Amino acid sequence: MASPGKFVSKVELHFSCKNLVNKDTFSKSDPIISIKLFDSARKLWKEVDRTECVKNNLNPVFTKTIYLDYRFEEVQKIKFDVYDVDNESQTLDDDDFLGNLETTLGQVVSASTFTKPLVNKKTSNAGTITVHAEEVTQSKKYLIIQFAGSHLDKKDFFGKSDPYLEFHRANADGSFSLVHKTEVVKNTLNPVWQPFTISAGALGRGEDSCVIKVICYDWDNDGSHDLIGEFTTTLGELLSQKLTSWELINRDKVGKKKYKNSGTISISSVKVFEKYTFLDYILGGCQINFTVAIDFTGSNGNPKSPNSLHYINPYQPNQYMRALTAVGEVCQDYDTDKLFPALGFGAKIGGKVSHEFALNGNPANPYCAGIQGLVAAYQQAIAAVELYGPTNVAPVINHVANFAEQASQDPKGQQQYFVLLLLTDGVITDMRETKLAIIRASALPMSIIIVGVGGADFSAMVELDSDDKALSVGSKVAKRDIVQFVPFRNFQGEHAGENLAREVLAELPGQLTSYMSTLGIAPLRRPA
Repeated sequence: MASPGKFVSKVELHFSCKNLVNKDTFSKSDPIISIKLFDSARKLWKEVDRTECVKNNLNPVFTKTIYLDYRFEEVQKIKFDVYDVDNESQTLDDDDFLGNLETTLGQVVSASTFTKPLVNKKTSNAGTITVHAEEVTQSKKYLIIQFAGSHLDKKDFFGKSDPYLEFHRANADGSFSLVHKTEVVKNTLNPVWQPFTISAGALGRGEDSCVIKVICYDWDNDGSHDLIGEFTTTLGELLSQKLTSWELINRDKVGKKKYKNSGTISISSVKVFEKYTFLDYILGGCQINFTVAIDFTGSNGNPKSPNSLHYINPYQPNQYMRALTAVGEVCQDYDTDKLFPALGFGAKIGGKVSHEFALNGNPANPYCAGIQGLVAAYQQAIAAVELYGPTNVAPVINHVANFAEQASQDPKGQQQYFVLLLLTDGVITDMRETKLAIIRASALPMSIIIVGVGGADFSAMVELDSDDKALSVGSKVAKRDIVQFVPFRNFQGEHAGENLAREVLAELPGQLTSYMSTLGIAPLRRPA
């Protein structure tokens, strides 16, 4: 429950623009909107999300819904930057600026439908932007639904039609918001579109009576898509899971001689399921098992030297201690026994190099009591082992994966999730084996956080944490993205540890819920 004066709710924003500046010579602009919030502490604008790019259109209606936290007690400055995308790069700095608008989230929310002119110093008329805002309906129901068309109108002179569907949800004020767009099926009057997943909250505000308008268009390359027809339904009708069909009606043809309809649209398949949040699983009894693995290779420097990354300064913790403390303090709140395995790799113990040893010296019981126990075991290991090498991390990943695999196969252990915090000062030397270990772990209830300590070149590590494509080795491909990598040097100042923990743990809730939902695992104690 939010404390007094700290009211927070989630809002969804839908975007459209009109009469944008045309920057393309042989076609129209390809607009995208970058949404930025002002960070008052750092005095800078920070991008929080983007819409999709709409090709070849000066009056775009964007499909992607943007979700933001709305805080009543704060002035949340927000900026919408509109660009014409000209290339495949992720940065917008090299794209043409079309215009922007600075306002506050409070003004957008209070207006419900908010329309203002865009500002561009190079032109007096940069077009307008419209933002429709509504509070998110907390519905856990989701639909996997597939549509098909039959005997659609022929719109193309040299072919048939290239149809696609748009789904528009009725808002509380009577307006409509575009919430989903199917792919285009080329050259057919009997299309079958791919199944798609959408929440009942997004599709119909979670209300069974909410009207949903479905419009079928014939796609054209120049952006002037032709209307085939439309129909209306309700969320309740879709949730009923009946294989219903509707007539497509083209309003421009109604009343004409012999006009009956422009084809029919039917549901090929529909499935309703519940999707739970991270908090649902935590409140339902899910345990997060936290393990630390620390790099003891020689590249860290002699621990007795003040220049070593492992130097124990009695007045100030080193980066290893700060990282494991910051992340551990967050994770320990979700582990009831507060006993954490602590491993090391890359050290020589008794004349033999080990890439998987217990920091407390007890391989049969490598558990440490709380964060203080982790720090104590780390300091004990520094004094007891010889730093050596190379930097092989696959063994510690597989060590944790073994426990995750065992838990996943036990019905009583399915409410467990494993997090490995891996601290290293250099580039991984067993990269292929590490990739294979990560690919294996991606099918298990497990996430990996890698923190780069010191000033080494960590550019090769980015390959392990890529949102663009799945990690692969030959024919083996990761089931999901489970790795988050950051260099510690990116976090400076008094709150470096807090900011590090916030950054590396940001993806963990989504990784946990994606694993659970993929396997159809519900919380043990269902939320009310």
